Amino acid sequence: MPSKILLIIGDAAEALDTLYPFFRVKEAGYECVVAGPEARVYHMVMHEIPPGWDITRERPSYHMAAHIAFADVKPEEYLGLFITGGRAPEYLRYNEHLMAITRSFFAAGKPVASVCHGVEIIAAADVIRGKRVATVPKCAMDVTFSGGTFVNEGCVRDGNLVSGRTWHDNHLFMREFMKMLAEAEAKQS
Repeated sequence: MPSKILLIIGDAAEALDTLYPFFRVKEAGYECVVAGPEARVYHMVMHEIPPGWDITRERPSYHMAAHIAFADVKPEEYLGLFITGGRAPEYLRYNEHLMAITRSFFAAGKPVASVCHGVEIIAAADVIRGKRVATVPKCAMDVTFSGGTFVNEGCVRDGNLVSGRTWHDNHLFMREFMKMLAEAEAKQS
């Protein structure tokens, strides 16, 4: 039975932040279990900063079904956690079940990946104090207010956390996340 990776989504999750890791972990032979506030279909979005703009433009994108609700997740059943970006983390960080899930992964030292606005979840869970964390620069304040150190790089690993700025960095931080998962799986054997 393949090891399971938990992928966090909600409405307005960024499509490339979500789909790249979804298929990458499956490609490596892991089972990717998608979790949201409820087990239902969520609406993803595309984010880009058009030339001449100072802020992100958002457009509707693909849909993805969550297999399981946060309330039903048993963190001990999963090898790793991926927290996607987009606007979803703005409201997901208020979900007490997601906060407990996130804290559990950090307490157990299991691999966690966060991209872009996913930092809002790990910051709200109070698990990044003293850690170096990458995120999109407009979320740097979330890192510093939560006791972390913002790093403007495409891949930052600090302990069991690997983070990236945006989907443009998928190839950087996902490579490291896959190494972390392989290391964690080898320890289980």
